[in-house]
Amino acid sequence: MIRIKPFAIAGVLSLLTLLAACTEKNGSSEVSGRGAPLPAIDSERLSSIVKTLASDEFEGRAPGGIGEDKTVAYLIERFTALGLEPGGEEGAWTQPVPLVHTQLAEDAVAAFSLGEAEQDLVQGRDVEFSTTRPGALLAIDSAEVVFVGFGASALERNWDDFGDVDLRGKLAIFLVNDPDFSAAEDEPVAGRFGGKRMTYYGRWTYKFEEAARRGAIAALVIHETEGAGYGWNVASSSPGENYAIQRRPDAQQPVMLQGWLHQDAAASLFQSAGMSLAEQSERARRDDFTAFTLGEVHFSARADVESETVISSNVLGVLPGEDHADEAIMLSAHWDAYGLGAPDAEGNTVRPGANDDALGVAGILEIARVLSERKASGETLDRSIVFAAWTAEESGLLGSEYYASNPLYPLEKTAANLTLDILQTAGLARDVILVGEGQSDLENDLIEAARQQGRAVTPENLPENGLFFRADHFSLARRGVPVLLIMGIAGGADLIDGGRAAGDQWIADYTGNCYHQTCDAWSSDWDLSGAVQDIELFETITRDLATSRRWPEWKAGSEFRAVREATAQVRGTK
Repeated sequence: MIRIKPFAIAGVLSLLTLLAACTEKNGSSEVSGRGAPLPAIDSERLSSIVKTLASDEFEGRAPGGIGEDKTVAYLIERFTALGLEPGGEEGAWTQPVPLVHTQLAEDAVAAFSLGEAEQDLVQGRDVEFSTTRPGALLAIDSAEVVFVGFGASALERNWDDFGDVDLRGKLAIFLVNDPDFSAAEDEPVAGRFGGKRMTYYGRWTYKFEEAARRGAIAALVIHETEGAGYGWNVASSSPGENYAIQRRPDAQQPVMLQGWLHQDAAASLFQSAGMSLAEQSERARRDDFTAFTLGEVHFSARADVESETVISSNVLGVLPGEDHADEAIMLSAHWDAYGLGAPDAEGNTVRPGANDDALGVAGILEIARVLSERKASGETLDRSIVFAAWTAEESGLLGSEYYASNPLYPLEKTAANLTLDILQTAGLARDVILVGEGQSDLENDLIEAARQQGRAVTPENLPENGLFFRADHFSLARRGVPVLLIMGIAGGADLIDGGRAAGDQWIADYTGNCYHQTCDAWSSDWDLSGAVQDIELFETITRDLATSRRWPEWKAGSEFRAVREATAQVRGTK
């Protein structure tokens, strides 16, 4: 039963037009049939929502416990006040998401050994490791260590790093990102994996999954800031803690231990084995590379594990459509952040996730308010609009992944998923940054909506960070739903005040200092006019899709096209 629930190169922009379109407190100059101004995205409302969600009272919005309870209650209250209908399971506002939450004891130990010599690994300094297996003890005794290069098994690219190596019961050590990430233009591998644009083979999630599929007991990815897209402070921000979707006993189980190995610790490891990390990294960029055992090196780790089952929640509201209510457009953001952590220099322990992603949630709530008020004023929405606030994004897109595996609205009749995850807070911009260029028709929608604002669309200038695979829209994309992501750290926007340099500086300051840290906090100094611009883009695209019979499609070169085409008959597009 169905439950209803161009790239235009920027010319000379008119600053006056841009300011008039984007900075009026009550938004647009459009008027309703009654002559009253239509509702528009309001920066003060955005700020107020973020101030609440990022307050200490919400304890960093970690899944499970008081922080989640308060967040879910707040979101339900807001959705109700906006006139939405419950969009969760069985007429409720939520979709329960069963998670396993694990935390290693502070005295967790890990070490490499070679004969009598040992290289102790300090948690948070040399390594960040955790487990997603339930249980009371993590114990690995003298496992062999295998260097698997980038760990890519990509037959369509005529590439296989594993060869005949047997990973069963062993530790697999991976390089971060893709084989061609650091390649020079004259190297044979250059462009094999998209050049600087990360593929899914470059993501740590793929690497851990591949290690598990091959029977490894543990997997560590060597951290390198440029290749990872963030510093060690981010990679080690939650040492010993992890979440995972609860698995059936007969399902593929994860590795016992997973995490990051600091580059300095990795270099010492290779040196102790009589090798150079730099030389082996270069060798791993050749297509004749094959994984190999790292001499007589062994790995051991031991830690007591606190393990619990947490029933977390996705929160969903729906604005029902009329003539085609069984078709949906989904707007989403993630409500979770990083909870409580070690005290910073000022003694703060709450990691409030104000920008990541309370501001995205605020954007979704504002779009819901605008569309609900427009509908109340007489506008027609043919398709239903689903507003989703996901849980456990920071733990590996778990809330959206659970939904995509257990959809409440048929994915084959979901026209699009539009996701907000981090918006820039430095003011008006001449452009919007596109993440994942060349994927779907929705890029044309973004271009047209930006043109109406007097703005251009600029492809991300940091494609090596793999942001297309690092936000919740990816869970839907894997199932064929066309997606669009706005993420403020994908590339420096061309700001009215300071240009591209100022946009780049904003990213450097945010990711270098506050990303996943205690200082990702609400500030009265934020200039949300640029965030308003970007949120308005999604509101415009949503209204257009909700009143049309158009089905966005994946482009010919997209890896998600075949999945979508398999359900074309359901939509009547084949």
